[in-house]
Amino acid sequence: MNALLLYPEFSPLGFWNFKETCRLVGAKYPASPLGMITMAALLPSKWHLRLIDLNTATLNDSDIDWADLVFIGGMLPQQKKFLQLIDRVHSRGKKVVAGGPDPTSQPEVYQSADYLVLGEVECSMQVFLKDLKSGVQYGTYRPDRRPDMIKSPVPRFDLLDLKSYLMIGVQFSRGCPFNCEFCDIIELYGRKPRTKTPKQIVRELETLYALGYRGQVDFVDDNFIGHKKKAMEILRAVKAWSKDNGHPFFFSTEASINLADDEDLMGLMRDLDFRYVFIGIESSDEEVLSSVHKKQNLNRDIKSDLHKIYSYGIVVNGGFILGFDQETSTSARKMVDIIKDGSIVMSMIGLLYALPNTQLTRRLLREKRLLTNTARQRESQESTEIDQTTTGINFISKRPKEEIIRDYLHILHETYSTQNYFDRCLSLGKVIKPNYQYKPNLKCKIRYAVGFLKTVVKLGLRPSTSYYYWRNILVILLTNMSAIETVVNLMAMYLHFRPQISFISGLMKENLEDLKVTAAMPLKVRAFAACEPGKSAF
Repeated sequence: MNALLLYPEFSPLGFWNFKETCRLVGAKYPASPLGMITMAALLPSKWHLRLIDLNTATLNDSDIDWADLVFIGGMLPQQKKFLQLIDRVHSRGKKVVAGGPDPTSQPEVYQSADYLVLGEVECSMQVFLKDLKSGVQYGTYRPDRRPDMIKSPVPRFDLLDLKSYLMIGVQFSRGCPFNCEFCDIIELYGRKPRTKTPKQIVRELETLYALGYRGQVDFVDDNFIGHKKKAMEILRAVKAWSKDNGHPFFFSTEASINLADDEDLMGLMRDLDFRYVFIGIESSDEEVLSSVHKKQNLNRDIKSDLHKIYSYGIVVNGGFILGFDQETSTSARKMVDIIKDGSIVMSMIGLLYALPNTQLTRRLLREKRLLTNTARQRESQESTEIDQTTTGINFISKRPKEEIIRDYLHILHETYSTQNYFDRCLSLGKVIKPNYQYKPNLKCKIRYAVGFLKTVVKLGLRPSTSYYYWRNILVILLTNMSAIETVVNLMAMYLHFRPQISFISGLMKENLEDLKVTAAMPLKVRAFAACEPGKSAF
């Protein structure tokens, strides 16, 4: 059996799609498709597999013609490209197996696929393979339980073109103990974290090492510290392995803000060279946090927490959301303040979106506030509906939508103006205490040196950024020399954020004009426009 694995393209203007920064070091895309290569490890060993990540490579008809069966997986921001791929594969007379988070959340959107293998693939794949062998032509396979992660296989890292990625993902746990109303992770993976063993993680790192990979490894867990005791066990095992193998990797992950409460855990992360952690801060309003059940962020001094994490050499990338019911006219100012005072250089600022099968969506349905037919995105909106930075508020908001968008534009401007961005790079560089352990090989050193020279050309010689670029380098060299690599890397990210924020701001201004036109419509026409099928879909 020849099986072709396809991973749909993300929008080049999405928050996480920092291709411009990737090019500095010769990469094509930030992250590898871990779900696809985990699924691949469950396919029969006798099958011939090819993986094409459409974010790093092109798909030719000859690739489809080679295959006996085509597997496609993806998330909500990939939906339109995903559906287009299904149609293209069918046009070549081949069958499609669809799976991943978005098909699992809303299988009705993917009925054009021949087979739907839903949920966590460790529990649904074997039943599908049994039916396929017996000649079943169509089917939907939904597991009746969540798998024990101990039985999860080593992903097929060998299917990846490793040099195409800025980082390679591994996964230690699934599930999160918290109960945020707007989050779909707890719906997909549950609130009881399930974990792999230290031996499993070490085996995965050994596999990557044997394939010649060196550089950043990202623990893709939605909350790495969801089970702190198990996380500590993993960190100790990986620390010992890294030391024995000359520290071939450095690390990043995602965690909740209570990471700041555990100095032993942060100490292990520092010793292991964890450099980045994404933390969902969402809002500075206690009332907002309480109303959406994000209780882990309540009664905290967020600025102090952030600086404590920085003291362990870890950069915090922050997630923020605008559009909650309890927001006020001061919410935007508070958000800007925490981003500035907390020295959060990379801030993902999005509009609230009611994701499929979340507590938020169910509540909005009960309140008759969810806009209709939002599951499937419109192809006409493909260039603008890229992620929650451009699409959101797919419901009737408590505050006027125009007010939310104006606040959104204010936050984007204050956060990503050239001076403010580079000022935060500098303020972070003054306080962070890196503990670099990673030992790059010669090839990696050359890539990094070339990348630095490119930042000199693109930032150091550009009139709009040159002053801030050289100011930051000089000040950090004089005050905290160990942070120079961190600061240069964060400044390089501006090459991605500048066009992305410009695109988002332009789109939001267009939305404001559309709202003015809608406000001038007769009431009945206005009500119809608000409920237009597919009007909003992230």
